[in-house]
Amino acid sequence: MEKVITCFKKRPDAVNRLICFPWAGGGSIHYARWGNVLSCSTEVLAVTLPGRESRAKEPFFHSMQQIVDELIGTLLPVLKEKPFALFGHSFGAFTSLAVAEALKRLHNLEPVHLFLSGASAPYSEMRLSAPKRSHLSDEDFLKWLTVVGGTPPELLANPQVLQLFLPALKADLHLVENYSCPPPECPLLSCPVTCFDGSDDVPHDLQAWKSITSGDFTIRLLHGSHFYLKDSGNEKVLLDYITKQLESSEMDYL
Repeated sequence: MEKVITCFKKRPDAVNRLICFPWAGGGSIHYARWGNVLSCSTEVLAVTLPGRESRAKEPFFHSMQQIVDELIGTLLPVLKEKPFALFGHSFGAFTSLAVAEALKRLHNLEPVHLFLSGASAPYSEMRLSAPKRSHLSDEDFLKWLTVVGGTPPELLANPQVLQLFLPALKADLHLVENYSCPPPECPLLSCPVTCFDGSDDVPHDLQAWKSITSGDFTIRLLHGSHFYLKDSGNEKVLLDYITKQLESSEMDYL
């Protein structure tokens, strides 16, 4: 559990859990901090994938199925204990969906809320026609990162740091670029789904996510580009919203 999950604030008496999935090349620390901010009724579990942070020496995963198998194998006992929600940004939105779908199909478990951010639905035409980035040369890849924003310029200018950072990012992008998910013939889930996005990011087909659930569907735009959620003001808005939704789901379980 400790290898796969980072939890800064263990809350054994929490009413629910929020499971957070990293963006491409990302680690768990940004989300793990949320455990110090959210109310005591929520325990935050941040996913750590191979090839970064404490798992830096492990080989990267090459398929979505590897991620799903490891996370369900690790988290299933925990997810059976109490209600849980999932949050994923960009690459993490896809992993959130893949894990949620497998949990429902294999174990009849469903999150109380699915929070998705910064990504088109995986089966949308906008996503399928998007240019591939993982095979770019390092020079062109860095130019693209500069345009996307969210990566500190001093990191992009440090060759030693880039040697650690770029392989994980490219591995995750290669994985997600080869991940296919057909449009659901009927809703996969019945829980509420909320999609967040930066208003200045490249356009995403957020509306296409609606078909994954028969429950409520909401889109929220916040000021900023792809990594809008790194802005402290946006982060507060995001966490306040998540808190209200989880409190609402608590009432449903009473």
